[in-house]
Order: sequence, then C-alpha cells, then structure tokens
Amino acid sequence: MTTAITNVRVVLPNAISDDATVIIDEGRIAEITTGRAPAGARSGHGALLLPGLVDSHSDGLEKEIAPRQTVRFPLDYGLRSFEGRVRAAGITTICHGVGYQEKAKAGRSVERARETVTAIAARTREVDTGVDHRVLYRFEARDPEALTPLLEDLGSSPKNDVAPLLSFEDHTPGQGQFRDIAQYESAVDPTTLPEGETVQSYVARLKAEGDAMLASRQENRARLAPLARRGDLRLLAHDLETIDDVAEAVDAGATIAEFPLSMDVAKHAKAAGMTTVMGAPNALRGHSHSGNTSARDLVVAGLCDVLASDYMPSAMLAAAFAMADANVCTLPEAVALITSGPATMIGELDRGRIEVGALADLILVDDSGAWPVVLDVRRAADHPVRGDIGA
Repeated sequence: MTTAITNVRVVLPNAISDDATVIIDEGRIAEITTGRAPAGARSGHGALLLPGLVDSHSDGLEKEIAPRQTVRFPLDYGLRSFEGRVRAAGITTICHGVGYQEKAKAGRSVERARETVTAIAARTREVDTGVDHRVLYRFEARDPEALTPLLEDLGSSPKNDVAPLLSFEDHTPGQGQFRDIAQYESAVDPTTLPEGETVQSYVARLKAEGDAMLASRQENRARLAPLARRGDLRLLAHDLETIDDVAEAVDAGATIAEFPLSMDVAKHAKAAGMTTVMGAPNALRGHSHSGNTSARDLVVAGLCDVLASDYMPSAMLAAAFAMADANVCTLPEAVALITSGPATMIGELDRGRIEVGALADLILVDDSGAWPVVLDVRRAADHPVRGDIGA
C-alpha cells in the first residue's frame, strides 16, 4: 500500500526540507520530494515531520504501575497506560528500564522483573500496540543473587535479532550521581521509613550494606565481561564518575557511557569509542538535578550522542527544540539525538531517519507555540484502525 504526506517541513539528517512530500510504500519511505504531490496525498498543513523518537532509557513504566508505595496496578494495564503517554510524546520505540534487584523498599525483585519482561513481550505480539517496546535490563552491581536469573532471562527480550541492552549500575550511597551523601539523603522521603529510623541512619545502613557487598560488584562484572566482549549483550556503564571508571568499563566490554558525571569523564569515554547518553530532562532544564555535568555542555563539545527520556517522556522533544532555540545546536542535530542516535545505539538501523528505505515511523509536530506539540504519530507497524498522519 502506498500513501503520501504532503505540505510538511521534513527534518532530514542534515537539513530541513520545506513544503515537501514524503511517499511511503509498504511501511518504508520510498521518496522525499518537493515536487508535485501524488493524488490522494494527505496534508500536514505546514507542520514539521520528524522521525518517530527512539528512547533508549525510560524509567516511567515502574512509576506507572506503582505510582504510590501502597498502590500497584495490573502490569498489562500499566503498560497500556504508559504506552499512551509515550506515544503522545512522539516516542515510537522505547526501551523500558527493568531493574533486576532484590530491594523491597523500592518495590523491586527478580520475580517482578521477570513478570514485567514477560508482559512487555506479550504486548509486542498484540496487533493494537502503539509503540515498539524493548527492554533495558538494569542490574544493580552489588546484588549478590540477581545476575544469574537475569542472564537466564536475556533470551526472553522482546527483540532477539539484536544484542540486548544491560546497564551495570551502582546506586550505593557515596557512588555515582549520589557520591555526595547529603544529596542521597535529600532524595529520601522520611515518611516512608520504619518507625524510629532517621534519614541519616537509613542512608548509613544502606552504605554499610553496599560496602559489605563490594566483592559482589567485581564478581558480577567479571561474569558479564566475556558476554559483552563477544557481543552477546550491549553493556552500558552507568553514572561513570572517574577516568578510572571509564577504563574499567571499557575493559569489561562496555560500549555505552550512560549519564557520565563530568565533562572530563565524557571526553575519556568518547576517546575510548563509547557512545554517550545523557538525560533529556537535563538538556531541557540546562543543568543536572543532582549537580553533575550539563547535557547541553556535552552537546556543544560534541560529546553527547543520545538523549534519553530517563523519567520524563515528553522531555525528549521539548529538549531538542529548546536546545535549537538556544543555539546549542541546529534542529536537525538536536533531533538526531532523540532519533538516529539512540536507534544506532540500540542496534536498530532501520529507523530514526527520514530517508529512502527507512522505516516509516513518523511524527507530525506543531512548532508554532512556546513548546512543540505532537499532532499525530504514524508507525509502519500500526494497525489500520489508528489511521494515517494528515487524515
């Protein structure tokens, strides 16, 4: 089936093509032209046409399922609900962070992780799915028990023709983004603590428990390294703090630096050939919420390849336009950080670009107001009931 979208400003990899027409054949982009539109073409009414956004790291599903400590919705309901939110934000491919960790207070366990991965896989098989769902396996580095079941489950990833993504993370107080203990303490809600425990005593206990499990971190890294080096998984090094951390990550086979904490660390990660991911909320606000390096500074320095939603799906598109408006980079460069950059990172080279042969995952965006607004979304895999852009 051939369709066409006309009267759009197409954001190409290196330019914007005004008053253009995009012709789609069997779910792929067949032609991009500024010539006469074919009969039956649907009008985009002068809006911008972008590739569908690709989100390499989203923590939102966990909060959608359990928005309060005492509230937990059914998994399939939470997944569908969150799917609606991310599609409305222009995201057409998303990697859901699923934490393999035994941490009851955070609502995390291996059992729940497995249930979530199973639910994501089931949703991808349903005809009415509105987003291409993937899994980002998040592993807490010092957990002594969770790695074995995680490795057993890697084969159940919703997409098996590319190596699964595994983020090696250490959230022990005093590490990574919370290397300042006071910042960790400020993030703790005292109303959730057991009677008689203070924020300070709680954080001190977590740190002592983490320090006691430092050997598990080294053992777990040693188990993952040969898999990463062989290409059986894509290893992400999370919250890199020092140059030594970069060297250690590269030695373990990590190819992706997720949220490096300083400009110097990002420079060394880039020099080592790593893909660098920063948070879209950081880029939107212009600074980190935890006092670490600015995503915008890394973009200016050519040290950022990908922006991920992290905890805010709508921040991806808003961050791209905010950076372009602030002359941090051009709009095509900003859009690449939320489309082709993450698509390449996760191993999906068929999407994230408006070019002949690419998957026709597209979004129509109104940029006439203070913030970009997603007017319509079209996925190549959409069920016909969803309709087409410009209808």
